[in-house]
Amino acid sequence: MTNYITLLKDNDLKATIQRTSILQSIDKAGHINVDDIYEDVKKQYPTLSLATIYKNIIVMQENNVIVEVPMNGEKSKYELKKEEHMHLICENCGYIMDTEITSKTKETLIIENFQLQSSQINLFGLCQKCQ
Repeated sequence: MTNYITLLKDNDLKATIQRTSILQSIDKAGHINVDDIYEDVKKQYPTLSLATIYKNIIVMQENNVIVEVPMNGEKSKYELKKEEHMHLICENCGYIMDTEITSKTKETLIIENFQLQSSQINLFGLCQKCQ
């Protein structure tokens, strides 16, 4: 289990109950949108507003605690920051599968006159269930 307090402090953020609750919700789901985070968190903290969720997500994203995963035609999902990987995103059901970036993949990303610092690769198609 991830230690959310350490994760926040290591990224120069205060470990508030709102932030740890949001991180717990994201960690539990793997990939989750803001509305679903709000529904999950408000079960435990009914007075927490959607605006507070948005504000904290932006701050945690800016401080590299979480990563936004853009979705085609729907709200972005969020995940905890982890080792570089690719997302295989089902355009039918929205399922997201993480997959490793291999050395062969990295070789194809070498671009002349450009030094790549980080990447987010999202590939859209149909998962095995939806094919």
